[in-house]
Amino acid sequence: MRKIVVSMWTTLDGFVAGPRDEMDWLLIDDQMLKYERELVEGSGSLLLGRITHTDFAGHWPRAAHDPGETDGVREYARRVDTMEKIVVSASGNIAAWQNTRKLEDVDPDEITGLKRGPGGDIVVYGSLAVIRSLVELRLVEEFHLLVHPVALRDGKALFENGRPPQRLELVSAEPFTSGVVLMKYQPADRVPATS
Repeated sequence: MRKIVVSMWTTLDGFVAGPRDEMDWLLIDDQMLKYERELVEGSGSLLLGRITHTDFAGHWPRAAHDPGETDGVREYARRVDTMEKIVVSASGNIAAWQNTRKLEDVDPDEITGLKRGPGGDIVVYGSLAVIRSLVELRLVEEFHLLVHPVALRDGKALFENGRPPQRLELVSAEPFTSGVVLMKYQPADRVPATS
């Protein structure tokens, strides 16, 4: 069965964007780009909210053929452009982009059906409402958090306030020369017991 993998850039204090969606704190380097390329190369689908899908649709198809981009960025962009994109949109208003299909909401039966389908894992970028619904339904198998050495002190948090704690088990941690640490976690209730 395919896994749902949430991949998110975050700060030390748990924010994924500033209060007005600022992302000027990102430290993007070759190691981070290598991780992102390997993630999408080994995956089959992207699961996105409407806004993230619109942002990606306006950027990645163009970047795939932009001679001003590095080879690594173009390679990543070409893969994202050709992948299956599954967009959660209650309004139905989604950007035109090849290999895109729509879900009206995060329905557990539909998501489980997607996980049982063919292909590689399903990667979720951005899309906080989608991630929070998936977490609430216990449908996320892995969290890949790219923790940046910055404290924003205010912004948009990955996990929603007022919800029960989400215990995670560390799978691996990889420091990058930029100071970013790639930390991979599984929900604690999904970690196999050791004998």
